[in-house]
Amino acid sequence: MNYNEAVKRTWSVDEAPAQEEAERFKTLIRYATLAPSGHNTQCWRFRVEEGAIRILPDLTRRTPVVDPDDHHLHVSLGCATENLCLAARAMGLSAEAEFQPQGEGAIQVTLTPGEAEASPLFEAITSRQCTRSDYDGTPLSAEERRRLEAAGSGDGVSVVLLTEREAIERALAFILDANTRQLENPDFRRELEAWIRFNDAEAVERGDGLSGRTTGNPQAPRWLGKYLMRAMLRPKTENAKLARQVRSSAGLAVFVSAVDDRAHWVEAGRCYQRFALQATALGLRNAFVNQPVEEASVRPAFARSLGLTGRRPDLVVRVGRAPAMPRALRRPLESVMEQGEA
Repeated sequence: MNYNEAVKRTWSVDEAPAQEEAERFKTLIRYATLAPSGHNTQCWRFRVEEGAIRILPDLTRRTPVVDPDDHHLHVSLGCATENLCLAARAMGLSAEAEFQPQGEGAIQVTLTPGEAEASPLFEAITSRQCTRSDYDGTPLSAEERRRLEAAGSGDGVSVVLLTEREAIERALAFILDANTRQLENPDFRRELEAWIRFNDAEAVERGDGLSGRTTGNPQAPRWLGKYLMRAMLRPKTENAKLARQVRSSAGLAVFVSAVDDRAHWVEAGRCYQRFALQATALGLRNAFVNQPVEEASVRPAFARSLGLTGRRPDLVVRVGRAPAMPRALRRPLESVMEQGEA
């Protein structure tokens, strides 16, 4: 299978949902896996139970350098949860999600019969992407801002939307500082390199990670790609590109948790996913610029600059208008599904 065929299979729309419960649950899980995850690690497992799907972390897919407390991992689980709930409602199921903190933590999604409720956010699932390119710089309308802010707010999570140039430049200073610290960290570079897929064959075989296609980089054999990455991935060059991309954006969205715990990280993921799907429905693109919330040495000052005393900034996302980029891939469902006890 070539890359384009794999993309088509991954992001296809299910035109006629199955009637059997097992197949319907499998479809729900497929939609859940179309959520984003850090480095596209797909750090989730799905356990099918009687009348429910349990979403669990896959700790073998942790990224301990960039995400030492598994914050982004739990955000990713929240993104998958939101997709699953939206898909369930579109298929005539009522979905109630509850974070269960025992042990490694899990999200229990209880599914019961309900009214079918397709929505623009559900329909955007198969079109959403993290678009890592320059945007066109045009501003958001008042209505776009209103819809994005409403979609990105939740239980104990709010979104701060920065659209004034001065505010964006202040945030950009923290983004570049944190980006420099990350790129000067050999452990960070090694971890990032492990998740880069330098050519189509590698990306299709693994079904995960960051394909060069998604960032517009040329294909290369892995040995050559690693050599070029080690030679060319430098703070000065990357900061120049990052600054250009942020300045081309219509704004930055900062997602903020009232409480710094796993339940709120999951909720932040659900809020971000609704934001991203709403942006997609509006014809907008988005991409993460999470460096100042990932770097513990930068995060407190970044929070203070936004007046977030006592609250944790979870995510930083740029938003704007741009053409779509090539799509990322996902692993087969059998690699993420478990069968629970009825």
